[in-house]
Formats: sequence, C-alpha cells, structure tokens
Amino acid sequence: MPDAKTIGKTAAAVSSRNVRVIHAGTGSEALATIRDLLPESADVMNGYSTTLLEVGYDRLLAENPKNWRNCHAAITAEDDTEKRHALRRRSVTADYFLSGVQAIAESGKLVGCDKSGSRVGAWPHGAGRLIFVSGVNKIVPTLDAALARCREHALPLENQQTLRAYGVPSAIGKMMILEEERIDGRTTLITDRRGY
Repeated sequence: MPDAKTIGKTAAAVSSRNVRVIHAGTGSEALATIRDLLPESADVMNGYSTTLLEVGYDRLLAENPKNWRNCHAAITAEDDTEKRHALRRRSVTADYFLSGVQAIAESGKLVGCDKSGSRVGAWPHGAGRLIFVSGVNKIVPTLDAALARCREHALPLENQQTLRAYGVPSAIGKMMILEEERIDGRTTLITDRRGY
C-alpha cells in the first residue's frame, strides 16, 4: 500500500490531467459518493469491476433509488444475440459509465484493460461522464509498472473470475491509457483507502 505522501502526490497528478479526484475513507463512503454523482433518471452502464462489487454498487443499482435506466440489465435481459450486441455497443454512450481501473501511475495516468473492450470502450469519448472507483493499492510508480500490473496482477485475477463464471480463460485484448481528459467535468476518480 502506498504511503500518504505517495497518495497525495498521485491524486494531484491525476487532478492535473483534468480528472476530479474524490477521496473516500471507506467503501460505504465511496458508494454514497457514487449515489450522489448519478442524477435522477440517468442512463447508467458499468464495466465488470471487483472494486464496484466490493463497495456495493450492484446492490445500489438493484435498489435503484433514483430511477436510473440500467443499460447492463437491458443487455443481459436480451435473448437475441444481434440485439444484445447492438445494446452493448450503444451502452458505451450511456450518460454515466462506471468502471474500475487496473492501475494508476504516480504520474496520474489511469490504465484499464479487458478482453473485449466492454470495460474500456466508453473511456475515450463515448460516455457522457466517467466515474472510476479504485483502491489506492493500484497506485504504482510508473506507466511501465502500471502496464505490468495489468498483465501480472489484474489478468490472473480476471482469468480466475472468467473461468468460474464462463468456463473460458481471459486475456488482454484492449488496453486504454487515460493521459488527459479534454472535457471539463467529464471524469471523476473516487479513491478508497482500502485495497481491492
């Protein structure tokens, strides 16, 4: 786990890239922040994220206190393969897209990866707003270390999850590095002092 000085330095570096940083002391605080950031009746979509599960986002989405339009539920409810793929493609343009990150370089660069791109497809431009949730344990010294963390730490964990859930191995098919957000107010990183 990084020390307080490293966390502060990294948060400042992320902020300098036009990404709002909100510190949450606990998973409950992170979840409350998510609830506050998502407005009434917004289209919301999320990429699979252990961090989002750990803070309880799946329960919040099921409770749906603000009448959100849950794009993920619409996708999983669709039986027709072609229609499901069309919904998945449209979901990256949701009003709000929530995701974890696989690594945060001390320089402020955020790194995400997955097999199909469903977790990172919204990052570059599609989604109206991005909300990332991450434990500070994902902070690493350099971009090279962030890329290595994706391959050496995140991928093995994801591989275990996909083997359990789908019976097939995972891989890194798509990788995204957020170096700078050009749209003011679009991207927020919620950090939790715990590690996930």
